[in-house]
Amino acid sequence: MTRRPADGDRVRLSTGHEVTLPLVTEATMAGAVLPADDDAVASLLPDGLHPVSVTPRRAGVVVLCVEYRRIGDDAMAPYDEFAVAFPATTDGRRAPLLPLLTRAAGGYVWSLPVTSEPARALGDEVWGFPKTVADITHRDDATRRETTVVEDGDRVATVAIDWPQSLPREERSHAYAVRADRLLQIPISFRGQFGVAPLSARVAIDLGEHDRADTLRSLDIGSRSFLGFSLDGEIAYGAGRPVE
Repeated sequence: MTRRPADGDRVRLSTGHEVTLPLVTEATMAGAVLPADDDAVASLLPDGLHPVSVTPRRAGVVVLCVEYRRIGDDAMAPYDEFAVAFPATTDGRRAPLLPLLTRAAGGYVWSLPVTSEPARALGDEVWGFPKTVADITHRDDATRRETTVVEDGDRVATVAIDWPQSLPREERSHAYAVRADRLLQIPISFRGQFGVAPLSARVAIDLGEHDRADTLRSLDIGSRSFLGFSLDGEIAYGAGRPVE
């Protein structure tokens, strides 16, 4: 049985790269929480997790467009990623979204394309994140980040998110992933210039032709975000802990 990595460990990946936990990265991130069909989101969650409701019949979906400038002690080359996650709870209740808005909208990571094989191995082998290798292009200007994701030759999505006004801030959150058939909770902390924009229409998602785009289309994702957010600073990922 493979030992689960713990904080303080130095982990060697199959690619030969080594990282120390917690893994501290430097990144810029633009993200949004959008409404989606409650039952459709529930069908994509693993056993033990339940959707977080934003309205009586609508759950949340989080999209994150991230550019990593540094990974640990320069453990590997910088890379980009595009995350789709679902705010979730473990207590069996379909909890309201509001408490999550103060915790940077953590949740179950359903899809996580990245731009390099070392980045894929990092997420998969340490935490069980469902990383795949794709072409990801960020186009930044003074007002927004536009991210296009192409995988297996097909476009998954193009997402545009406006930069909200930001202030120095620290936040803590968590993500869920499945590693070695165990549901894990991964602590995540954020520090830097953090921006938040509630109830914004300044988010646009254009889904492509990839199979994953078809699944996202079935979620009936709304066009007005419950929360837009950004970070320019540090993101630290702790070791995953089993959910009992």
